[in-house]
Amino acid sequence: MSAAGPPDRQVSPRRIGDHGTVEVFVADEQTELIVDVARYRALCHEVLHHEGVRGDAQMALVFVDEATIAELNGTHMGNDGPTDVLAFPIDDTYVLAGRSPDHATRRPPGRDPVLQVGPLLIGDVAVCPAVAARNAPGHRDSYPGHDGSAEAELDLLVVHGILHILGMDHAQDAERVEMQAAERRHLHAFRGSVEQRGTAP
Repeated sequence: MSAAGPPDRQVSPRRIGDHGTVEVFVADEQTELIVDVARYRALCHEVLHHEGVRGDAQMALVFVDEATIAELNGTHMGNDGPTDVLAFPIDDTYVLAGRSPDHATRRPPGRDPVLQVGPLLIGDVAVCPAVAARNAPGHRDSYPGHDGSAEAELDLLVVHGILHILGMDHAQDAERVEMQAAERRHLHAFRGSVEQRGTAP
């Protein structure tokens, strides 16, 4: 991946679609961990909303097993073995790899926003619950509210992946600080909304 200068925010993916609603497609294609699909659909909607995504827009979140994410990691990143999350912005030809192991990445400089007819296709996020569950105890207290559970780790990975497809990165220190602050903000807001409803979304 290119390690050029700081990203130009003016060429970040556009976030406003035509008239319509934001759609989030969530699929659970693994059997290693029970995943609350409704919870993660709600989390995606909240993050997209708070990040200013409006109108006719779509994203997909898929939970996959270790073999699948290892294959994706090898094909798109050239890395051996599974990772926890991969992000595929639709308007790019590259992939952004996950938190553990952390593959700091850069998006190509000077890209143009997507120009298309139909729904604004934001991107796809692939998460591996098995890797998340294995890493979760070691990430306890890495964020306020992270209790070391697989659910807390999955919450973080979903938010992390969405921020990537919306143009955020962590290749440089300033970017990392900005992205981590956004993650904390979204996770705190989501926990508050879940508590307010009294049950999981």
